[in-house]
Amino acid sequence: MVGRHEHYACEDTIMSTVKPIPENSSVVMPMLVCRDVAAAIDFCKSAFGAVELGRRPGPDGTVAHALLTISGAMVIIEAEWPTLASRAPQSDGSSPVVIFVYVEDVDKVVERAVAAGAKVVLPVKNQFWGDRTGRIMDPSGHVWTVATRVEETSSAEREQRWFKITKG
Repeated sequence: MVGRHEHYACEDTIMSTVKPIPENSSVVMPMLVCRDVAAAIDFCKSAFGAVELGRRPGPDGTVAHALLTISGAMVIIEAEWPTLASRAPQSDGSSPVVIFVYVEDVDKVVERAVAAGAKVVLPVKNQFWGDRTGRIMDPSGHVWTVATRVEETSSAEREQRWFKITKG
């Protein structure tokens, strides 16, 4: 008997060994459902320096699917499909999912994102745990926390700072 992930038959042909997780693939990939996939690709390229690995057209010829990387991490951009319940977020910042991305310079990235059509949800500022962060909503309605580590902190420092914030 052939092992579960070793081989499978396809039209009377034995396929070669298949890895259950594709080589060079992120194990966790956000799939961002958008109304305009091409515009979302352009935004990610402009704001985050995303690299497009591939795109696929839908039945009407518009872009329906794309695979990007942002600093090596994979992100899928997907069109809404009538047969699937997933929909693009509302453009009011209420998305229940926030994508957290570390970048070299949070201020420059947020500036580029705003120039590409993003809205600032939370202005960039230093945080108690040692990151400088800002939160933006992209033109598709997806919310991103953009961060740069600016200070290494110990667990004790973070706990003390958090206590001061919450207890005064």
